[in-house]
Amino acid sequence: MFKLKEHKSSFWQGFVWAWQGFVWTFKNEINFQIQLIVAFLTVVAGIYYQIKAMDWLIVLTMIGLVLAGELFNTAIEILADHQFQVIHPSAKVIKDAAAAAVLIISITALLVGLVVFIPYL
Repeated sequence: MFKLKEHKSSFWQGFVWAWQGFVWTFKNEINFQIQLIVAFLTVVAGIYYQIKAMDWLIVLTMIGLVLAGELFNTAIEILADHQFQVIHPSAKVIKDAAAAAVLIISITALLVGLVVFIPYL
């Protein structure tokens, strides 16, 4: 086991690292790119249909959950690949479970989106 070196960073450095993680995921994960496109189109639809403030809160929360879920999934997959440098049954279960979590969040977001937008159609 190794001991992590104490590392002090500035408040703003944390934002820089978070942004780097966002950009890396955007450049390397097609699912994240698709989810961002769907999020953009959902926001455009919300503007077009002039949805109410409460509906915006719901829609933006679901967008945030889907995108955060995909970022967590990416991090978990990379960790699993790093931990198990050969194909390992545990790595498959870890990666599949993380992907299933994103699938559940995405399906929930779709259903919530239908509930929010159908009355405006």
